[in-house]
Amino acid sequence: MEVQQAHDPKGENRRSVLPGPTNPMVTPLLSDLYQFTMAYAYWKAGKHKDRAVFDLYFRKNPFGGEYTVFAGLEECIRFIANFKFTEEEVAFVRESLPSTCEDGFYDYLRGIDCSDVEVYSVPEGSVVFPKVPLMRVEGAIAVVQLLETPFLNLVNYASLVSTNAARHRFVAGKSKILLEFGLRRAQGPDGALSASKYSYIGGFDATSNVEAGRLFGIPIGGTHSHAFVSSFMSLDEITGRSLQSFDGSCICEDFVGLVQKWLNTLKNSKSLSASFGETNQSELAAFISYALAFPSNFLALVDTYDVIRSGIPNFCAVALALGDLGYEVKGIRLDSGDLAYLSMEARKYFNAIEKEFERATFGKMNITASNDLNEETLDALNKQGHELDAFGIGTYLVTCYAQAALGCVFKLVEINNQPRIKLSEDVTKVSIPCKKRCYRLYGKEGYPLVDIMTGENEPPPKVGERILCRNPFIESKRAFVVPQQVEELLKCYWPGSLGQPREELPTLKEIRGRCIKQLEIMRPDHMRRLNPTPYKVSVSTELYEFIHFLWLSEAPVGELQ
Repeated sequence: MEVQQAHDPKGENRRSVLPGPTNPMVTPLLSDLYQFTMAYAYWKAGKHKDRAVFDLYFRKNPFGGEYTVFAGLEECIRFIANFKFTEEEVAFVRESLPSTCEDGFYDYLRGIDCSDVEVYSVPEGSVVFPKVPLMRVEGAIAVVQLLETPFLNLVNYASLVSTNAARHRFVAGKSKILLEFGLRRAQGPDGALSASKYSYIGGFDATSNVEAGRLFGIPIGGTHSHAFVSSFMSLDEITGRSLQSFDGSCICEDFVGLVQKWLNTLKNSKSLSASFGETNQSELAAFISYALAFPSNFLALVDTYDVIRSGIPNFCAVALALGDLGYEVKGIRLDSGDLAYLSMEARKYFNAIEKEFERATFGKMNITASNDLNEETLDALNKQGHELDAFGIGTYLVTCYAQAALGCVFKLVEINNQPRIKLSEDVTKVSIPCKKRCYRLYGKEGYPLVDIMTGENEPPPKVGERILCRNPFIESKRAFVVPQQVEELLKCYWPGSLGQPREELPTLKEIRGRCIKQLEIMRPDHMRRLNPTPYKVSVSTELYEFIHFLWLSEAPVGELQ
């Protein structure tokens, strides 16, 4: 599949300038109504400036796996960097709230921005795990509450698609080309653009989405459809029949005749003719026309009529003619049928041509597959054996068909320096209170062993020093770890009024590179598709004891009669 590098209009300025969110619909009004009703209630009670700390995290890894790829941070930072209500937006909020709401509240909305908000986050593209904060957001409670819904919107889908893409990459293997083909099946234009961007982060090589290429600098790729093939009726429709050689030294005046000559040669070859008889001439006309238009990027869809009897021999005749003129042909795409069998038959045919006509590298031409592929299909193809080099994946990737949502939440963990906890009869929904620091501990072999959360003022874990890591909620689950490397996970991406340095937002390629690198250093048993080993998430002993102290303090005591 031919891939072109799209132009990045922002260039190097992406590092220093913070434009608004990619989608202009991401405004302060892209929020749930209850964020505004709470903001008013905070303001009415005089609590709107109380200093609050919220954690954004998720409770369970998606797709039955044991890891998640974090994405969406850049869009969140671009959102708060430009957070400001317009007069039109304030007017709409006024219309939406009860008429009893006081005018002073709308003056308050006009004056707020995120200059006093602090955002600490795991770097985008990181491999992350349940319960560990992906982002910690601090600021005046009314303002931070207004950020909850848009932040969740910008992180949930982004992380889900990036994880889905990473899982497809893991099954396909490092050597295969993965192309995102989901534009026409995605949930609207924003779903499509987001899917293209975050699939790239998760390990895909290119997208068919031209606008995503323009916006994000993602390589774009594609060939032609069945409609192009079936639009031709005969060779008579080909008007311009000449083609200049690749090096410009000569012109073939009758390229159509050269292709027909090669097709007859293939038919008369004892080792090749048995697989086909009379090929479809309208298909041949389409292939020749496409080759004349794109001689350096010729990749043909060969399953419109019959792959073995028509598509492959027609393609090979055109490919051999292009080879005579010095062009290197890209390959074929299969969009239906038994992909494993057809790819192996195509490879046999290519190898036979390479041997018989001494065409170097002809047998190594790219074979791309599409046709509603998904993670399970890739796994099945690997088990069957195949000769596919690239996969175009659309519907199941961009719609995240295997799981509808990641389920990130945004929970208050501290207000005015007082830790808060959310309780539930479902232990998985109990929050971990207070402002925390989070670390990843690595073992002797370089693999991450455990993520541990500590209170903000606790001393950090040290390399070579034994530390007790405890499950936040199950007393018996605990383990000692002697880390060989300690990585602090949360970094400052928006310092508010502190004036401290903030992390630069990386380029999309750098985020993708981080994702790939992090996945490579994960222990294989955490990564496998079936029955992966759960990755350990823990808290320090001091934080464990505080969680349970606060839990008992806040939980009502029943009385038996």
